[in-house]
Amino acid sequence: MIKNSFFLTLAVGASLMLGGCADLLEISYTPDEAMAAAEGAEALAASHEPAIPDNVILIVGDGMGVPQVYASVVAERENNSAFLRFPFSGFSRTYSRNHYRTDSSAGGTALTTGKKVDNYHVNWGPEAERYRTIFDDAVDAGMSTGFVVTSSVLDATPASSYGHVPYRKMFDTLSLQMAQCAHSVMIGGGYSNFLPSNRKDGLAPLDTLAKRGYTVVRTIDSVDAYRGDKLVGLLYDGDPLTAPARGDMLRHCSLKAIDLLGRNPKGFAMLIEGSQIDWACHNNDSAYLRAELADFELLLNAVLDFAESNGSTLVVVTADHETGGLTLPDGDIEKGLNTPRFHWGSHTGCMVPVFAYGPGAEYFSGIHENTDIPELIRWIMNF
Repeated sequence: MIKNSFFLTLAVGASLMLGGCADLLEISYTPDEAMAAAEGAEALAASHEPAIPDNVILIVGDGMGVPQVYASVVAERENNSAFLRFPFSGFSRTYSRNHYRTDSSAGGTALTTGKKVDNYHVNWGPEAERYRTIFDDAVDAGMSTGFVVTSSVLDATPASSYGHVPYRKMFDTLSLQMAQCAHSVMIGGGYSNFLPSNRKDGLAPLDTLAKRGYTVVRTIDSVDAYRGDKLVGLLYDGDPLTAPARGDMLRHCSLKAIDLLGRNPKGFAMLIEGSQIDWACHNNDSAYLRAELADFELLLNAVLDFAESNGSTLVVVTADHETGGLTLPDGDIEKGLNTPRFHWGSHTGCMVPVFAYGPGAEYFSGIHENTDIPELIRWIMNF
């Protein structure tokens, strides 16, 4: 096992350090004593090995940097913010393989595969390699997988959980790949891209989904009423509405997905994205951003409530990049007010925050590459 190998290496290293110290202090160990020291070091290392969670939920706030998070903490009057419920936090470095500033497809790929790729590539390497995702690993382990997003299901971040294309806007190809992927639950917008009349290839991925046993629904009420195990919710022709016009879609559909995926006794792995935090920041629209962050807070509190009651779910929250160059030059803590200022209309290269809760959460503290996050998940989940 990867996890056991890691700790065996740690134990051997500890043993060697003990031996080195003995030489310096002119203390000798018998072979039995040396073996006992090594076994003691291995036992110490194993005692710090996290329990393997049953489930993992990766949540992405697209475009969400530290200023966006703090704006939400202030607006929620500090103590009510879900971000303050996470016991461990750190940072992620977001640059792509070919640029200081990543786009969402390269950022999403890093978070799902552990590979740096060029901007606009989705799980696609420089030699046309098709990279495996943590969701592929979860399926191989017998787990159920899925995603819920406030964008089209073909947008860059959800696509990074199932797709492989050299250009993120190859929607005809991505819709076919999605229709053939192993996810059990997929919810977002983008219905029009699945209709033959809107496609250059004239194909019907909806037929593929139906043949594979999926139920395709168009409303949140239909999502709520579903009782099977293969669900695709294409709730909007294009992108979902902005918050609050789309209602409680993100929280409600995410909890439904957790319920459906959680019926698998072997557990589940899930991606959730607050997609439009990014769009608000591209628009430099502070009111839009506030609404999306408030919606994201509702989601986080719901997921954390589930994780607390479940007791065996790892929750990791981060971003693919920061958008807008947001700063907060002034505000009022007591009134929950921010005075935001945007300095840019696109992505920046700033580090983004990472928050974690549940078994293994402590390993997400510190400064990481974005590619470290799926590798840590693989290690903790023992994929």
